[in-house]
Amino acid sequence: MASIKQVQITFDCASPERVARFWCEALGYVVPPPPEGFATWDDFTSSQPPEERDSWFACSDPSGVGPRLYFQRVPEGKVVKNRVHLDVRVGTGLVGEERLAVLEAECARLVPLGAVRVRLLAADDDNESCLVMQDVEGNEFCLD
Repeated sequence: MASIKQVQITFDCASPERVARFWCEALGYVVPPPPEGFATWDDFTSSQPPEERDSWFACSDPSGVGPRLYFQRVPEGKVVKNRVHLDVRVGTGLVGEERLAVLEAECARLVPLGAVRVRLLAADDDNESCLVMQDVEGNEFCLD
């Protein structure tokens, strides 16, 4: 059986670079170097025809462990809840008030970057608490 070597997560969005830079800050990811032959991303962007500018952007885990995130511009806006979302695992192994404090601290860090707090899902018999949030274009994610 063949093994999967890499996974890329792709986001449809209106402004790829803006969304990518939010996720770089949220996850500690980095923007890769500009394409060969260009000193900066601005140089690359200005070389593109106007209709292709900001049509895609990517970021990656600097350790190489996490998946690459790819952002592509699509003409339609987001209309319904995501069928797939990211869980940003900041509270792994923590429970109760300690977990809530870590989730709230991460929420407080992300809101000034453009994230929106949606609601707290309180712990129950089966699950620990998590915070439902949205990124800069309304894509849902959870602080878990």
